[in-house]
Amino acid sequence: MAGEFGNPEVVQEEVDILLIGGGMACCGAAYEVVRWAEAAKAELGIDLKIKLVDKAALDRSGAVAQGLSAINTYIGPEQDPADYARMVSNDLMGITRDDLAYDLGRHVDESVHLFEEWGLPIWKVDENGERHDGSKGLPALKDGGKPVRSGKWQIMINGESYKWIVAEAAKKALGMDRIQERVFIVKLVNDKNDKNRIAGAVGFSVREHKVYVYKAKAILLAAGGCVNIFRPRSVGEGTGRAWYPVWNAGSTYAMAAEAGAELTMMENRFVPARFKDGYGPVGAWFLLFKAKAVNALGEVYMEKNKDLLNDYPPYGQAAVPASCLRNHLMLKEMKEGRGPIYMDTVTALAKLKETLSPREVKHLEAEAWEDFLDMCVGQCGIWVGENIEPDKKNSELMPTEPYLLGSHSGCCGIWVSGPEDVGAPTTEDHPEKDKIPAHLPQGWHWGYRSMTTVKGLFTAGDGVGASGHKFSSGSHAEGRIAAKAMVKYCIDHKDLKPELDTPVEQLVEEIYKPVRNFLQYKDYTTAIDVNPHYITPKMLQFRLQKIMDEYVAGVATYYTTNEHMLKVAEEKLEMLKEDAEKMRAKDLHELLRAWENYHRILTAEAHMKHIQFREETRYPGFYYRADKNFIDEKNWKCFVNSVYDKNTKKWTVFKRQHYDLVDKSKLFKTAAH
Repeated sequence: MAGEFGNPEVVQEEVDILLIGGGMACCGAAYEVVRWAEAAKAELGIDLKIKLVDKAALDRSGAVAQGLSAINTYIGPEQDPADYARMVSNDLMGITRDDLAYDLGRHVDESVHLFEEWGLPIWKVDENGERHDGSKGLPALKDGGKPVRSGKWQIMINGESYKWIVAEAAKKALGMDRIQERVFIVKLVNDKNDKNRIAGAVGFSVREHKVYVYKAKAILLAAGGCVNIFRPRSVGEGTGRAWYPVWNAGSTYAMAAEAGAELTMMENRFVPARFKDGYGPVGAWFLLFKAKAVNALGEVYMEKNKDLLNDYPPYGQAAVPASCLRNHLMLKEMKEGRGPIYMDTVTALAKLKETLSPREVKHLEAEAWEDFLDMCVGQCGIWVGENIEPDKKNSELMPTEPYLLGSHSGCCGIWVSGPEDVGAPTTEDHPEKDKIPAHLPQGWHWGYRSMTTVKGLFTAGDGVGASGHKFSSGSHAEGRIAAKAMVKYCIDHKDLKPELDTPVEQLVEEIYKPVRNFLQYKDYTTAIDVNPHYITPKMLQFRLQKIMDEYVAGVATYYTTNEHMLKVAEEKLEMLKEDAEKMRAKDLHELLRAWENYHRILTAEAHMKHIQFREETRYPGFYYRADKNFIDEKNWKCFVNSVYDKNTKKWTVFKRQHYDLVDKSKLFKTAAH
């Protein structure tokens, strides 16, 4: 029997392994952890207790909730993991962990093969070179089937039910008795006897008046990236519309930071160019349909302005310019008055009709719509509402507001331990050869793959920093990698007895503080939304978004900031944190929103502090430091990392040295670069 709103029932549970999240990473972990846990029981007699907790429901949780039309990371026989690590590095302007990317590259295809085995339709090419949906009886990928590539790393799928299929496998492996849905974990708890060890987590039901307290030896924190810390372009009736899933509130980064985990590259953000207003995906149009983006004059600005990329060596010299640099050229057109920017769908479809069979043309026209129906239904509504037929009328493109993530075209996140067997210098004449240990640079490996700098706390997917371009398949694979390491950790620490460093009663009071604020002051005014004693979560979020948008390089300033603007942001965020203590929650939904705001504020502060610390513009097109508008390879080709002290509420930001473990020279057009 659940408690009352102001007096929740407290449910306590002890487990060995706790999985927090319900997206691709935790689904991968749920599937994989069972294998190794069963082996531990059979071989060692160790019976591990496992629990997965998600604030939503596994079937439609995470970034793949609405579906996808392509798997963006599949290596296949044409490439190898080193090629993948090069691509990741190049697209993120040279600062990534090659060990993490390489390790993912050698495991990700296994996840894709599992997806197909579980029933995901994957497009194939037949012996005549014709393309077919995945239901045509062609060989599976693992048996030599040839996928339809929409790019070097992407393969096409019929993916409306992608997440449903992956979640079904996770639920079948783990069993619903070990899965707790509709519970929002909001705080991690350190160990009473070791402040740098994790001991548990606490959250609340979003359906019942219950608080859940878990003790655990090992925790996988994989609750996605962060959206809605910047003011979205969509306002009015479109308020809240975003490209990235709106429920991703930075919980991964904020909870890890409060637990003492080292964060990395939190200055990095992703600003995708998407179909205007609906945020519809552009990848299939660029890669599969071979469409080009043009300015209002019909000029292909990527070709017209390509020499501008020479201002950003060596990354502007790459055969495929980084995502941020492509944005940089688009923004130049817009700022100089040659907008709007369009996706030239008319020319692209006309050219395809010249070379494809009538059946393929019909299929492709259907896919033009299905691309949105698979993953962004709202964009179809805009096409219909604006009388757009893609073969007759072009559609506007627009850069979105910024998002923080670690699994797409971004690399912010948590500093994690890499694999043991990757990382020896690639050549005998490596300039740092004598300084690099036999396997990894110092501070890159400390015993368990995917573990953060807090003992027992692991992460995957958007949580892993300095290693982007994992996407859905990579996040799933990373969850599987982490699951194996967590089982090993639990075996090695089988006698560990976690003890929470905070009394349960105090944790409950912290979580329900917004409820207490409401119940104490709700009768002070006749209109409950207007009250001098508390602020609603919605209004607090508007304030956060305004600060970040206007001072920390949001859309209001064309993604531009400087030292002085960041100082103003710092002051305003300090005041916002004070006011956040007075958030109210009139029901469980508002309690959810209040805690998402706490997480967003801490994530936003980390982002601001890192941009402030990095005295260069490492990602032109994603953000500009107007006072440091250059790339400084000599002083700033390094990781910017940080640690948060939850007691003093202060950040310590510092550099970590960067090493290239994979030869990058083949990325660039000229040997000089």
